[in-house]
Amino acid sequence: MELYEKIYVKPSFLETEHGQIACEECHGGDPKDSNWQTAHNGIIKDPTLFDADRVCGECHEEIVSTAQNSLHYTLAPFGRVIKTRANKKNKKVLEKVCNVKEKHCEKCHSSCGQCHVSRPTYAKGGFLNRHNFEKNPPMDTTCASCHGGRVHGEYTGTNEDYNADVHYDEEEMACMDCHTAEEIHADATGVNTRLDLPQRPSCLKCHKEVASAKPKTESHKLHRDKVACQVCHAQAYKNCFSCHVGTDKKGLVYFKNKKSKMLLKIGLNPNKTKSMPYNFVIVRHPPADPGLFDFYVKNGLSDFDALPTWKLSTPHNIQRKTPQNEKCNNCHGNNSLFLSKNDMEKWEIKANAGVIVPKIKIPKPVQEVEQ
Repeated sequence: MELYEKIYVKPSFLETEHGQIACEECHGGDPKDSNWQTAHNGIIKDPTLFDADRVCGECHEEIVSTAQNSLHYTLAPFGRVIKTRANKKNKKVLEKVCNVKEKHCEKCHSSCGQCHVSRPTYAKGGFLNRHNFEKNPPMDTTCASCHGGRVHGEYTGTNEDYNADVHYDEEEMACMDCHTAEEIHADATGVNTRLDLPQRPSCLKCHKEVASAKPKTESHKLHRDKVACQVCHAQAYKNCFSCHVGTDKKGLVYFKNKKSKMLLKIGLNPNKTKSMPYNFVIVRHPPADPGLFDFYVKNGLSDFDALPTWKLSTPHNIQRKTPQNEKCNNCHGNNSLFLSKNDMEKWEIKANAGVIVPKIKIPKPVQEVEQ
């Protein structure tokens, strides 16, 4: 986008409810100063980033009261993961790790304005619609800006040789059709991961027949509460390995991944809950690495083994028919689908002890049943 396109305010915006509020009420500055350069001193580009209660709370108090503690606003799970793996015995090292986390891992931190008015700062900003407030943010310019590396590509089918998610391809569903405002704005205080959020989407909310006491298909009867939906209905998805971050000579931050692969791996459920009672789930490898912060601080993640490197995942690339569910024995007895020690480096085997599927737990070949 041209610079003027990013900052142009549509005259018709001034006639809207939000446009009736004086600019300085939210952004600061001095409207009485005729010198535009000094009039803009103290301007706040995104007044909702650090003080949403002041600028949005007067009219949207109920939403803001929870949204300020939402996953998009705080990114709290990232902090918990890094602190769990960090060297907590050395306070100076821990402090450096926390500083690097803020510098590199919180770039996608969002706000009210960066969903409903502009593109996220991570995507270099720019109004969505010339300062008009969008109740339902456009998926391709907001959600995809931060979730474009894996989720958006899987969902829209941009990964070569893999189809778009059936919900996108056939039903033309956008992110907000599943990820409702109730979930996005939900208070996530104390929530360890997005999968622990009570308001998160559930396949069974729409597919009620599968959730019924007597599912119609034999396969759903046999796998009920034992196998997560994605185990049968996901395609291969992107797995990233060994990320390292740093700063170049110009002071610009960067990250490098050693490799990425399209894989589908079934692992043991590391955290069974009432809403996730399954024995077998899909697991994805994030770009976790003990040397992630070595550029800044050595041995910063000395407790790296405290968490698995293969994490429970819900890929956004669902199909009714997949290679693993086309026939029962495409999965049963197919050792290559199940996470094993052979799928990982020696240094991460210990961390994944609760996720690796022992051979004795891999389902044996069975007589084919009607799907």
